[in-house]
Amino acid sequence: MIPNFGMGTFRLSGSSLTDLVSEAIEMGYSQIDTAQFYDNEADVGKALSQTQSDNVFVTTKVWYESLKYQQVLDSLKTSSDKLQRDCIDLALIHWPSPNDEVPLEETLDALAEARERGLIKHFGVSNFTVDLLQRAVDHAGAENIMTNQIEVHPFMQNRKVTEACEKLGVKVTAYLPLAKGAVMDNSTLKRIAVEHDASAAQVALAWELHKGYVAIPSTTKVSHLRSNYEAQKLRLTDENMADIDALDERDRLIDPDFAPHWD
Repeated sequence: MIPNFGMGTFRLSGSSLTDLVSEAIEMGYSQIDTAQFYDNEADVGKALSQTQSDNVFVTTKVWYESLKYQQVLDSLKTSSDKLQRDCIDLALIHWPSPNDEVPLEETLDALAEARERGLIKHFGVSNFTVDLLQRAVDHAGAENIMTNQIEVHPFMQNRKVTEACEKLGVKVTAYLPLAKGAVMDNSTLKRIAVEHDASAAQVALAWELHKGYVAIPSTTKVSHLRSNYEAQKLRLTDENMADIDALDERDRLIDPDFAPHWD
């Protein structure tokens, strides 16, 4: 099973990231999320090799320009070397192939082969729409699609996709759970935070965890790393949850030109 809480590493790199990952593992973080595109797998791997990380679940992602069968296998071998892991816990298709240039089925078959070879333990998808997710499940089986990692935060709740994930039995992993820091300025989240003697960021994370999503916040500060981790203890009321549900504005923050046609 994928741990429900982890550390994201998007836009982080270098020795400072290595130090942060080491701190996270010492605190008890049980998942570290990275990607080939982040160009920081080696920095993460250094931390993994220097700490007691045997029980840490490591997720990486195959970039959309490397989705052909042999490219997937080669790139995962490279990721494995950089991460200093003989076997990566979870590999995701980072973005679907634009205009289906590489058929999704080919990439899924390559991921299944990577699992057979022991390069990875599990595979899944990221930034998949309802139709793409259904296609992945139809080809590989829902039991083999561990998660769909998508943008989810109080202002972008991605309901069509999260509902499809629940229906199909695919776990939702929420990236950008703090909306690039925007949650800290929201009056509703701040009000709920005061009620629970917490921070607005902790409230946003607790909301995601309460919904059963995997949360992977990132930060550059050790103090925030610890605060995020402590959010797992926060219990929101049904009224709190309803108030946060009402904040949805479909405010998507990540939308590159190669993105699929969103639901």
